[in-house]
Amino acid sequence: MADEAKAKGNAAFSAGNYTEAIKHFTDAINTAPTNHVLYSNRSATYASLNQYSESLTDAKKTVELKPDWSKGYSRLGLEIDPNNETLKSGHADAQSAAASSSRSRSAPNNLFGDAFGSDMWAKLTADPATRLYMQQPDFFKMMQDLQRNLSNLNLYLKDQRVMQALSVLLNIKMQSAAGEDMEMPDSPPVERKRPAAEAEPVKEKKREPEPEPMEVSEEEKEIKKKKSQAQKEKEAGNAAYKKKDFQTAIGHYSKALELYDGDISFLTNRAAVYLEMGKYDECIKDCDKAVERGRELRSDYKMVARALTRKGTALVKMAKTSKDYEPAIETFQKSLTEHRNPDTLKRLNDAERAKKELEQQEYYDPELADKEREKDQFVHFLLGCYLDMASSIKKTFDAWNDEAYNNRAACYTKLGAMPEGLKDAEKCIELDPKFAKGYTRKGAIQFFMKEFDKALETYQEGLKYDPQNQELLDGVRSCVQQINRASRGDLTPDELKERHAKAMQDPEIQNILTDPVMGQVLKDLQENPKAAQDHMKNPSVMNKIQKLISSGIVQMK
Repeated sequence: MADEAKAKGNAAFSAGNYTEAIKHFTDAINTAPTNHVLYSNRSATYASLNQYSESLTDAKKTVELKPDWSKGYSRLGLEIDPNNETLKSGHADAQSAAASSSRSRSAPNNLFGDAFGSDMWAKLTADPATRLYMQQPDFFKMMQDLQRNLSNLNLYLKDQRVMQALSVLLNIKMQSAAGEDMEMPDSPPVERKRPAAEAEPVKEKKREPEPEPMEVSEEEKEIKKKKSQAQKEKEAGNAAYKKKDFQTAIGHYSKALELYDGDISFLTNRAAVYLEMGKYDECIKDCDKAVERGRELRSDYKMVARALTRKGTALVKMAKTSKDYEPAIETFQKSLTEHRNPDTLKRLNDAERAKKELEQQEYYDPELADKEREKDQFVHFLLGCYLDMASSIKKTFDAWNDEAYNNRAACYTKLGAMPEGLKDAEKCIELDPKFAKGYTRKGAIQFFMKEFDKALETYQEGLKYDPQNQELLDGVRSCVQQINRASRGDLTPDELKERHAKAMQDPEIQNILTDPVMGQVLKDLQENPKAAQDHMKNPSVMNKIQKLISSGIVQMK
């Protein structure tokens, strides 16, 4: 949490939002009160707001927590370098200088007295031009001398750096000894009129403090280093891939993943290599990882779409039958919901075309055609027998048993006469409510008719009499999968349109939609979440909502 708050503070500081930056640094300090970097960053922010008292307090805390950290003394106005004899005076000199400057400021009308106070170092550090001079020992020594004894000012007036420092400390435009305006090479040029030689110093507009680079923790530095190394491995992998040196490319991408797992392009690139090598299972595995990790990282939706497209391509390569194309088509459709890429759309169309062609080939295969013809002839023969049997008993089915109705329902189902088959399955259950085959037959017909909620009820009813029946259990599982697809919004536009049209012809759905109570429930689902939660506690309401979801009338986001 401290790192997150610190990152927000750094971003706010860089954007010039100093008040917001202080808030974030304070939050970070509350979480990690012994982190010296946080106090240092907040000290710099206070200085940018000219709140030097607060800046000094944080600077002292920085030095207290990390006495051997030279940056802390820089915040105090004491740039300490162990190898530089001019900077070894330390904190005692700063305190002495502060006392001297206090005495200097006691003189009335002393223009320069306030300039060399305890906040002098913070002002010089905050200005982009004088900040560079702070690293120069001779300049640092001159400013220390002036802070101790302001009467020595005349000794340094010929030094343009001192004049620039005075300009910053007094917040006015100074002139050099030659009477010319100073223009420092490291400062941006400022348009201004040249004053006459005898003119009084002209006040310059208050400088906007520039963001000072924020300190980063060792952990952040290590992450940045590994990320940079990982990018180099990725570039090496890309080069090997172009040369078709696939094994070397995989090695580089794998190394990049070991170094840094915050970039899913390492996974999608390795998946591309596996695809070229014909290792489709490995390709699909990497694509699935990329999608999962991409969701966690909130990666660019285009990257997630790329992983799905690559997976779909691998599935197409593995397809041998028309049914094998279905998961590939579904994957391409998911990719298009992330990003409508023309290449992905083309791959989807190609897959659908290939599936259709393969279905025709399978249908026109002579051997398969003969077998299907034989099956249809036998089914027609059986159906004819059953119809003849019904006719022989004066077209009443009272003399039939449940097995007869179940068998004729199977014939109707095979021939695609679903309504007739459903009637026979219901008659079978009516004759023997405990006959499990009647429920499996009825549930299967309802499933084929895409009435998944009704099929689920049928299978569950059958399980009351035969809890271990595998066909009934499989039926329940298939219905739940289809219903969940609708709940997640995974239906294709064509599937959604088909379900919606079918549902509007269902009397039960029509009754739900015309029920004023359900009308209020549906309105609350959109506008009043609290009331909607109360409605969900009612089993009857929940059951009706589930029917609407299954039918595609209602979609839950």
